[in-house]
Amino acid sequence: MALIMGMDIGSGTSKGVIVRNRKPIAYHLLPSGVDYRAVAQKLREELLAKAGLSIADIADTIATGHGAGNVAFSRHRVSDILCCARGITSIFPSVRTIIDVQRISTQVIRLNATGHVINFTINEKCATGSGCFLDIISHVLQIDLKDAGPLSLGSGNPVTFTTGCAVFGESEAISRVSEGASKEDILAGVHRALANKISTLVDRVGLEMDCAMSGGGGLNIGLVESVEKKLGFKLLVSEQPQFINAIGAAIMAENGVEMGGSLPEPGSTIIT
Repeated sequence: MALIMGMDIGSGTSKGVIVRNRKPIAYHLLPSGVDYRAVAQKLREELLAKAGLSIADIADTIATGHGAGNVAFSRHRVSDILCCARGITSIFPSVRTIIDVQRISTQVIRLNATGHVINFTINEKCATGSGCFLDIISHVLQIDLKDAGPLSLGSGNPVTFTTGCAVFGESEAISRVSEGASKEDILAGVHRALANKISTLVDRVGLEMDCAMSGGGGLNIGLVESVEKKLGFKLLVSEQPQFINAIGAAIMAENGVEMGGSLPEPGSTIIT
């Protein structure tokens, strides 16, 4: 089978995978920075080097994500909604609802029995509904983002955030620090606030089991557990949820899915 490269150029990180016969054989991730074109080129070079391959070995390259238009060597650009669906169902065929937590947005996607997207909604108006809120609070607390999840599990009294705005949420976190609230309790409060936002999105599209979480949010054990507690069931989370959209892009190319067209507005029904 041919080797296909899928690239997900996100606002925070850029992910690349090489897929053969619907199975990833190599992964790589880089900070996106501000020059998406340059990071896409560097990502390709380092991914190929990691896999021990050359450009000539790759039959096709497909891009998705916030900076997909800057991947000069990609033949197609694909919506991350569709890529997320393909990526998740390649790992968990039973999934009918996806919670995709990205840095600047969170999207909830409904699938039919064949794994095609039938409905979706996106929360991108405020950072309190996305991973960016955790970035902001981690900066306030002077901790590494990757430590936020494990730290929050030690909370005994999660802080309640009263605002739905990330700017005011930052100020609120600073106030809680000055009042003596622990990092653990502040982080647990952030996770609970995010879980509440996510629950609203799930209600909007209508939950159908099984349900999975993807995106960088899936790496945060504290957030995953908060969402599970809010929704009342266990989520399916892959070992590397941050690569789901890149995997999906590559699989779409491998399957020969037509890439043209665009998605309707969030909340409408689409058939792909």
